Amino acid sequence: MNADRARCARSILCATCLAGILLGCGSLGIVTTQAQDERRPRIVPSQAPPDARDFPSPNAGRQPPPNVRRGSSLDAAQIIQRFTENESLLLREFANYIYRQEVRMQTLGIDDRPTGEFYRLSEVSFTESGQRREEIKRFPPSTLQGLQITPADLEDFGTTNPFAITKEDAPLYNIEYVGRERLDELDTYVFEARPKRVPKFQSGGKRFFTGRVWVDAQDLMVVKSAGRTLPEDQNNKFPRFESYRENIDGRFWFPTYVFADDVLEFPRSSIHIRLEIRYTNYRRFQTDVKVID
Repeated sequence: MNADRARCARSILCATCLAGILLGCGSLGIVTTQAQDERRPRIVPSQAPPDARDFPSPNAGRQPPPNVRRGSSLDAAQIIQRFTENESLLLREFANYIYRQEVRMQTLGIDDRPTGEFYRLSEVSFTESGQRREEIKRFPPSTLQGLQITPADLEDFGTTNPFAITKEDAPLYNIEYVGRERLDELDTYVFEARPKRVPKFQSGGKRFFTGRVWVDAQDLMVVKSAGRTLPEDQNNKFPRFESYRENIDGRFWFPTYVFADDVLEFPRSSIHIRLEIRYTNYRRFQTDVKVID
């Protein structure tokens, strides 16, 4: 997103790049339609999650526990291998699902009152020939204050990786076991992930996740992630976020809710944004993927 020159000079806010990292499933053919107005759910104020630097690791400078138990003995390295393999498989499976995607981003002013909004409601499905497409249901003009959504930002919504750390990307990260945590009704393993090397920011370049992931102790699949996206520079900033998943069809943990509430500091301005992304109405199209457990 390009910041409005009158308020933010040449600053660029990359919240939509974050959305792309959490949303995409391959290049989409877009069909624009005019749909009936739908009542928008209110965004519930929430505290922004801390980024990776706010997570002091209890295992810093020490080896992880020799045994992390789930029925049989599994060590941290084995769990990392399993959940990153499952991330790769889930990414492939995600591309075989139809779903509804609702994106809302607001700029906030005094007392956290919205001063402008970007809203986009779409259905991700398939054509009769099996090509993946996104049909826009509602897309009013943006009223964001100080920010402008670019065509490249919109492309990011449909082309980048929604899953945190896949098997292919795992060698690029330092992944450290933190401990076990009860997350609602789930028993989870918690890991902290940081990229080994962060390249300079480039438009369209590779993005990295830094933060924490919560892995279900039974399915060995990520059920929550919290952190930020890298790299950044003085004119390109990413908000801190939390991403939650739900079990779909009794097999797959897919993202259903993403939330970010953060103040991004640019050289000439500070912009408070709130981002909410919802995925609903998941329906399987076709697949032959087997998940490792």
